[in-house]
Amino acid sequence: MLRPLKVDFQQFMEKASEILIGKNDELELSLIAALCRGHLLIEDIPGVGKTTLVQLVSKLLGLNFSRIQFTNDLLPSDILGFNLYDKNKGEFVFKKGPIFGELVLADELNRASPKTQSALLQVMEEHHISIDGEDFKMDGPFLVFATQNPFQQIGTSPLPESQLDRFFMGISLGLPDRKAEKEILKSTHVKERLQNVLPVMMKDQLIFHQNEVLKVHVKEELYDYVLNLMDYGRNHLEESFALSTRAAKDLILAAKARAYLYDRDYVILEDIQGLCPYVLGHRVGFERGLVYGINIVKEMVLKVRP
Repeated sequence: MLRPLKVDFQQFMEKASEILIGKNDELELSLIAALCRGHLLIEDIPGVGKTTLVQLVSKLLGLNFSRIQFTNDLLPSDILGFNLYDKNKGEFVFKKGPIFGELVLADELNRASPKTQSALLQVMEEHHISIDGEDFKMDGPFLVFATQNPFQQIGTSPLPESQLDRFFMGISLGLPDRKAEKEILKSTHVKERLQNVLPVMMKDQLIFHQNEVLKVHVKEELYDYVLNLMDYGRNHLEESFALSTRAAKDLILAAKARAYLYDRDYVILEDIQGLCPYVLGHRVGFERGLVYGINIVKEMVLKVRP
C-alpha cells in the first residue's frame, strides 16, 4: 500500500481501503489519474467493485458525481443534452445532459453503439462540447471514469482506437484474494457506509495538487528511457500503431503524479516502470482486452533497458 507523506493522500488511501477491500493498488492508480486530470478506463466482469471505486473517488475528492448508464439504445443527446423549446421564454433553451459533471461515471461504455460512444470524443479531449453551433465548457475538474465489460461478453462493441487513446490510464480490478474476499463477505452495510463517506479534500485543493504535479522534475535520461519504451513498442508489439505521442506524454505525467504522492519533487525510474503497463496497456490490448495489454507491456518493460 502506498503511504505518501502528504496527509490528504494518506487519508484518501486509508478511508478508501475501508470500503473497497484489497484493492489498494487500483485505488492508488485511480488517484494518480485524478491528479493528472486524466480519464480512467476500468475493465472487468460485473460485481467486482468498479462502480464502488468510482463513487469512492468522487466522494473522497469532493467532486460532483454524475452517472451515465450506457445501453445499446442510448443516443448522443442522452449524454450531451439537447435544445428544448421553452414556451414561457419563446425560445429554445439548452438542457444539459449528465456529461456535465465533475466526475462522470460512463458505466458499461462498450454496450453502447459506436455512434453513441463517439459523443464523448470531443468533451474528453477539449473539455467542452459544440451543439448546434454553440459551445458549452466544462467548469472546474472534469474526469470521465468509464467501466467496460470484457469484449467477449454478449452485447459489447469494442471501443475504437481514437476513444481508447483519450483514456489516460486503464486498470482491471480482478477478483480479490481469498483473505480480502472473506473480509468482504463479513462486511455489512457497505452501501450505507459509502453514502456516509466524507471528503478528504475539496475540489479547490485537488486543483492545487494537479497544478503542483506539473512542477515535478524529470531528468533528461528518463525522457530518453520513455522514448526507448515507445520505440520498442512501436517496433515489436502487434498494435504498435496505437502508441501515440500522447501516450508518451501521459506516461511522463503519470510518473510525475506518482513522485508527488511519495512527496518527491523529482521522478525516478520506478515511477515510469510501475505505471507504464497501465498507461499503455489499454492502447495496445484493444483487440484482446485490457488485461492482455497490461501483461504484454509488463513484459516490454523487462526487456527495455534504462
